Amino acid sequence: MNDWPEGWSGDNRGRYGRGSGSAQPESARVMRQVRRGAAPQPGPGPSAPPYGGGVPQQPSYVDGQGHGGDGYDSGYNTGQVYGSPGGHGPGQGRGGAGRPAPDWRRRIKWTAITVVTALVVTTVGTYFWADSKLNREVDLSKVIERPEAGEGTNYLIVGSDSREGMTDDQKKDLHTGSAEGKRTDSMMILHTGDNGSTLISLPRDSDVEIPSFVGSDSGKTYPGTGRHTKLNAAYAEDGPELLVRTVEHNTGLRLDHYVEIGFAGFANIVDAVGGVEMDIPQDIKDKKSGADLKKGKQTLNGEEALAFVRTRYALAGSDLDRTKNQQKFLSALASQVATPSTVLNPFKLYPTMGAGLDSLIVDKDMGLFDLASMFWAMKSVSGGEGTSMNMPISGSVGGNLKWDDAKVKQLVQELKNDEKVTVSGK
Repeated sequence: MNDWPEGWSGDNRGRYGRGSGSAQPESARVMRQVRRGAAPQPGPGPSAPPYGGGVPQQPSYVDGQGHGGDGYDSGYNTGQVYGSPGGHGPGQGRGGAGRPAPDWRRRIKWTAITVVTALVVTTVGTYFWADSKLNREVDLSKVIERPEAGEGTNYLIVGSDSREGMTDDQKKDLHTGSAEGKRTDSMMILHTGDNGSTLISLPRDSDVEIPSFVGSDSGKTYPGTGRHTKLNAAYAEDGPELLVRTVEHNTGLRLDHYVEIGFAGFANIVDAVGGVEMDIPQDIKDKKSGADLKKGKQTLNGEEALAFVRTRYALAGSDLDRTKNQQKFLSALASQVATPSTVLNPFKLYPTMGAGLDSLIVDKDMGLFDLASMFWAMKSVSGGEGTSMNMPISGSVGGNLKWDDAKVKQLVQELKNDEKVTVSGK
C-alpha cells in the first residue's frame, strides 16, 4: 500500500528539499497539521511514511466536509480563531470581559489641550479685533514745548458734546440739541502710579492762557499773545492737540495719553453693560439735560446717566458739583465694566467693548493695555484705593474760575514724583 498522498510519486520524493542530494526531505522544512484535542497515545498505529517520523499521518477526507472521522477539527466550522482561547473574539478577554477600559489620562490630556488652544485662539482674535476698532486720531507729536515726563502715567480724559452719528430721535431722547461741531463737556486728568491713582477734574470754565501752538491741520505756528479764556475754548479753537498743549502749559504736567468719548458713545456703553448703579445724593430735575432723578440708590440707563453727568443748572455748586458727579459716575462705570459678570459673559463683554471702542477717540500711541490700565485705575478710585478731587480753585476772574497757583504747583510736583497726593480741591 502506498502511504503517500495521491498525486505524489517517487520522483517527487526524490526532488523534495532544498537542493539536498538525499532522497529524504529535511524534517525542519515539513509543514505539520495541527491536531486539536489530546495528544495521541503511544502504541501501534499506521505506519509512518518512508520519508521520516517527523510528519503525522495525513487525514483522509472521506466525509465531504474537509475532515475525516479521526477527531480532527479545523475550527472554522465553529467560528473559532486560533490564538483566542475559549473561542472569544479579539475584542474580548478571558472570562467574557468587555472591551478594554478607556485611557482617561489620555482623554483628559487631549481635552485640556483642546480647551487651552481654543482659549488662546479666542484671546488672540479678540485682541486684534478690539485693537482694530480703536480710533487713533490724535497726534500728540504735533504738541510743541512739552514738559519733561515724570513718574507714572497721565491720561487726559475728555467728554465731548459731539452729536456725530446721532439721529434726530436720539438727539431728542438724549436732550443734546443739534449744535454743529463739538465742544468739551468735561475734562479730567487721571494719574496712575505706585502710590495709587488720582482723578482730577478740570472745570470747563477754568481761566487759562492760550500758549503758542502749531495748528493740527494747517501746520501753521500761532505765537502766544498772553490771551486768557475758558479752558473748553482751547478745544473749540483747534481740537485735542491744542487742548493738550494748553493743559500742559498751564500746569507743567506732561500728558501721556488722550481719551475722548461723545454723547452717543457714553450712553451706548452704559446700556451695553446693563446700566450702572448710583446713589443719587438729592432729587435732580433739569430741563436742559433732561435729568429727572430721585434721591437714593438706583440703576441708571444710558439716557439717565448722560442726563446725570451733564446736569449743572440744578446743582448749587454748578460746574464744580457737576465735575464731582462725573467723577463718581465714571468710577462706578469702570467698576461695573470690570466685574466678572461682564468680563466672563461674552454676551455682555463684546457688546460693551464694541460700544466703547467704536466711540472712543485716542492718541496714536494708545494701546489696549494702556486703555485697560486706565479703566482699572478708575475702578480703584471708586473702590477707595485712590483720590478724586477738583483742581484747586482760589476764586474767579471775569466769570472764569481761577486756579490756586501754589496748590497747583504742589499738586503737579507730587504727581511728577508719583508721591501720595496731599493737596485737596473742592
